[in-house]
Amino acid sequence: MILDGRMVANLRNGILKEKITSNNVKLKTAIIIVGNNEASLVYVKNKIKAAKKVGIETVLYHLDEETTEKTLTDLIGKLNNDKTIDGILLQVPLPSHLDDYKFINLIDYKKDIDGFTTINQGRLFQKLPTINSATPQGIINLLNHYNINVSGMNAVVIGRSQIVGLPVAKLLTDLNATVTICHSRTKDLSLYTKNADLIVVAVGSPKLLTADMVKEGVIVVDVGINRVNGKLEGDVDFEGVSKKAKYITPVPKGVGPMTINALLENIYKIKGGF
Repeated sequence: MILDGRMVANLRNGILKEKITSNNVKLKTAIIIVGNNEASLVYVKNKIKAAKKVGIETVLYHLDEETTEKTLTDLIGKLNNDKTIDGILLQVPLPSHLDDYKFINLIDYKKDIDGFTTINQGRLFQKLPTINSATPQGIINLLNHYNINVSGMNAVVIGRSQIVGLPVAKLLTDLNATVTICHSRTKDLSLYTKNADLIVVAVGSPKLLTADMVKEGVIVVDVGINRVNGKLEGDVDFEGVSKKAKYITPVPKGVGPMTINALLENIYKIKGGF
């Protein structure tokens, strides 16, 4: 079965819009992008479009490629102190002369709608109320929609990034899955994937996971987005793996829409306190 992220995201966005409208909640978020990274520009455009549909106002700060550290620091400080701004999103990656980690952590964690700050990620690992990273939370929301109970499952997460791999592993662990984290240095990846009930792939390597690496009835979540010969492909060989999988996400229209939905829900969550 296809885990239809676009359909589920649309349903959840509709519910969120109703909450915002019925409770007369005014939400305003700031998005900062530096430079003209094509993928980032597309992603930001989609975020703004989705926010508008559910009734969230967005202010875009599009800074040029040569923006200085001081300029970006001052802008983030200004937005942190602006009581009319409920959430702040800094689109990464930044140009090479700017440190992603440094500037993400200048954002007030109570306005960190991406859930990337050290404080919010630390709170996740301490099981404290927090803002979860949007992609991991979107994955959990998608599994929940299809009533997939991961408790007791052997789960393999391929990828150890702070944005997806590590936080999704923590969320799955909190749901009582037994989680193995694999990565580029893992010897014999298939040794782990062949025994997995659930596999989350988030490495940015086209068709890394193939049919011979999985068992019948596996659940596969493909986070990868790779442009190959002008087409989008995931980290999973969808054609082959889908024949063995019980559930699988497509690329596109799988995890991507769920990420944006989780981001919008984070803005609403911040407004209400967490």
